[in-house]
Amino acid sequence: MPDLTSFTRRDVELVGKETPFRRYFQLDTYYLRHPLFQGGMSPVLQREVFERGQSACCLPYDPARDEVVLIEQFRPGALAADDPRPWLIEAPAGIVETGETPEEVVRREVQEEAGCTVTDVEFVMDLYPSPGATSERVAMFIGRAATENVVGIHGLDDEAEDIRVFTLPFAEAIGLVDTGKGQTAAGAILLLWLAQHRDALRAKWT
Repeated sequence: MPDLTSFTRRDVELVGKETPFRRYFQLDTYYLRHPLFQGGMSPVLQREVFERGQSACCLPYDPARDEVVLIEQFRPGALAADDPRPWLIEAPAGIVETGETPEEVVRREVQEEAGCTVTDVEFVMDLYPSPGATSERVAMFIGRAATENVVGIHGLDDEAEDIRVFTLPFAEAIGLVDTGKGQTAAGAILLLWLAQHRDALRAKWT
């Protein structure tokens, strides 16, 4: 592995910041300079950042049945990208609110979106899905769950959520990634991580 740069956020010169849009999410414009790999500093750059905050995502997994829990829901971002089928297969996820921990969020969201309970959680990684455009950082987990009788439509009425939950044997679930049907970054990465660590996790949880 190559040596990582020694630059830190203290090396970035923040010249100014504006917030041209603020509602549930916000858009910030940064004016900044940063050190260059070849030496010296960049000119003053203007960069727009979609302020998304921190979120957390959990793939529920039943080690005894070797099954995972997945959800499907309509996503406006996929519609805006001209996806012919903007209903995406995902792992449950939610925004980390003030005073919450990512672990608390995934326990809540798995219950709300999938109608099941995770008893143990295994932290996987922090992920930046699109750091060139958004501040979002996703805390990623695998959650131990019992998948028997996990079915139905879930979500909160006051958030207009319409979420279908289903279970798949792990061998079929990883096939979603192989065939390009597991299109969301967090869900696909969690399935790939589970493929690599599944034996150890099953030994730990059974």
